[in-house]
Amino acid sequence: MIPLLFNLASDAALGSRLARQLDAESGELEQHRFPDGETYLRIHNGCQGRDCLLFCNLNDPDAKLLPLLFAAATLRDLGAARLLLVAPYLPYMRQDIRFNPGECLTSAIFADLLSNAFDGLVTLDPHLHRYASLDEIYRLSSLVVPSAPLIADWVVRHVEKPLLIGPDSESEQWVSEVASLAAAPSLVLDKQRHGDFDVDIAIPDMDAWRDHRPVLIDDIASSGRTLLGVLGPLREAGLPRATCIAVHGLFAGDAYEQLQRHADILTTNTVPHPSNAICIADALAEACRQWLAH
Repeated sequence: MIPLLFNLASDAALGSRLARQLDAESGELEQHRFPDGETYLRIHNGCQGRDCLLFCNLNDPDAKLLPLLFAAATLRDLGAARLLLVAPYLPYMRQDIRFNPGECLTSAIFADLLSNAFDGLVTLDPHLHRYASLDEIYRLSSLVVPSAPLIADWVVRHVEKPLLIGPDSESEQWVSEVASLAAAPSLVLDKQRHGDFDVDIAIPDMDAWRDHRPVLIDDIASSGRTLLGVLGPLREAGLPRATCIAVHGLFAGDAYEQLQRHADILTTNTVPHPSNAICIADALAEACRQWLAH
């Protein structure tokens, strides 16, 4: 039976391409916000016995979560066979430990909400730091699409003599894999975070790399402070203008504009943004096909 794919107010181009590659029927979902802020939602397709995919860019998750859960519960109630959440960016992964007494462990609670609503999850490179895999907190069948092959392909085609740089230990998993695939040298720096906008990064002697173009790779660009903390010292060390690649470009406030002054900025299209230069559609579709085949 042909699967149904519903786009919950997300990237229309990526959603349409995904539906075409999966030979899925594009579902019609009516959504309206009442003056009091509550949500009206209606499914216009017959879904009895059919696999249903809900495609949702989960940046700004607080605004999107309730409509997503409403849609999943409605599809379940209308007889959908299985529900797959396709969320290119998976939020609420960074609070993976209680740093202070009484803090909410949002990663585990968010995982519990989605695990109760869906049978499966396809996402691209979630922020796994203290968790070894999504299976530690998610009770559904998950497939993680790796970004490293996509980033390595872009680097090989666009950058001559790259030096791949990870701004902190958390970025090492991406930098090392991209470096291996692109056959390029790499460095991983040491970062100390003192607050949302207060970051110290130790930069080693860069004299040996002055003829290389620095390519900074990180999974999430939000405040931009981590990347900005590296770009200044690299420029002072006499290296060429850098390229910054983020898997997920969230860019809070004027972060994108600040970064553009010092480097060329590009991202994958997990979150729609003018910096999108690396398309994830093919890889995302392949993961969805794998999940649907089981």
